[in-house]
Amino acid sequence: MVHVVVLGTCDTKLDELLFLCEAIRRADPNVGVSLIDVGRSEIKHEAITYTHSNLIENYGKGQQVDDLPRGELIKRMAGYATALVKELYEKADGTYIDGIISAGGSGGTSLAAAVMRDALPIGFPKMIVSTVASGDTGPIVEETDITLMYSVVDVAGLNQLLRNVLSNAGAAIAGMATSYASRRALSPPGVKARVGITMFGVTTPAVDAIRKHLESKHNVETYVFHATGHGGKAMERLVREGGLDAVLDLTTTEVCDFLTGGVMSAGDDRLEAAAKAGIPNLVSVGATDMSNFGPKSTVPERYKSRKLYEHNPMVTLMRTSQEEAKEVGSFIVSQLKKHARDPAMIEVWLPKGGVSMIATPDGPFADASADEAMFKALYDGLDSSDIKVKEDGRDINDSSFARDIAEALMEKVRVHRTS
Repeated sequence: MVHVVVLGTCDTKLDELLFLCEAIRRADPNVGVSLIDVGRSEIKHEAITYTHSNLIENYGKGQQVDDLPRGELIKRMAGYATALVKELYEKADGTYIDGIISAGGSGGTSLAAAVMRDALPIGFPKMIVSTVASGDTGPIVEETDITLMYSVVDVAGLNQLLRNVLSNAGAAIAGMATSYASRRALSPPGVKARVGITMFGVTTPAVDAIRKHLESKHNVETYVFHATGHGGKAMERLVREGGLDAVLDLTTTEVCDFLTGGVMSAGDDRLEAAAKAGIPNLVSVGATDMSNFGPKSTVPERYKSRKLYEHNPMVTLMRTSQEEAKEVGSFIVSQLKKHARDPAMIEVWLPKGGVSMIATPDGPFADASADEAMFKALYDGLDSSDIKVKEDGRDINDSSFARDIAEALMEKVRVHRTS
């Protein structure tokens, strides 16, 4: 049977959660439902499959949470529920779950999202009916595929509007779970190599050429990640989940934003996952000539005198300085050397003819001294390591560069698969 988990705080949202459970069953009687109570205090009801006390006893060593501050309570219960949901997903007897859904306010949303992000992989059906789904949802979804549905009214008492919203949500998760279960049952194990590629607007020609070459000449499925911060995080997560077999990290621009305070940082663990996994990992320096900010008026005061380029009315690019470029190179060196499980699977390519569409000679971001500072930091930093550095005179969007770096990656994939 297809099975959906409903997660929520039964001490405050029991009626609404019970209605949601019933909405799933009405949508498809062949879908089973389990209810997990992540509330502050124990509630007795026959429909609750995994009670508050179950979580405390089995995953919290019996330590009571009733008197904890709200923030600490959410963290604790999220941790306990994560352990349970992960266990249900990985059950050895094949009684898998096929979807998860929650409904609540900001606290319940925060708790449910943490469970969904930490317990379940990308591609698994996840949905939250939330009072905050129409605001800034970045901290809720992060780099995952959680589906959010705005509740319109508070999840506090059933009325016709909320019943309609919850009914739609129940039908949606039932359909998603059924589809997921059928794909899991029918799809044979993948034989194509799954290759992650990072892209930005100014490296699009290269990525398009790489993708077409890999898909036409090799048995490869490509996953292109837009290097906007969340894109880099998503790729790192997918590698950690075992969802990629190789990475062509062409566009490492997110490192610039991390170092300068730009708006598209992927954090301080960028470039870690593939190195730790030991999978084929070709790294280049695409779009490292720039940091990203919003409209020109939002550029920090300390950068107002820098070379700025209005990419569009919503995005302003700042040219990386010589010192910043050196820091970018040093960051990449540090990450690769520190986390490399198999240095032979890593290779760094330096396109000396231009690291982006606008950094080629005579381009608005052409700056040979800044680029050279980064190249030198990379070359010198990796000189004593077993990580190979390839200097290339072409620009990153040169079609022959794209073909050659794609072939170099596939050679490492071949070696990796036969080793």
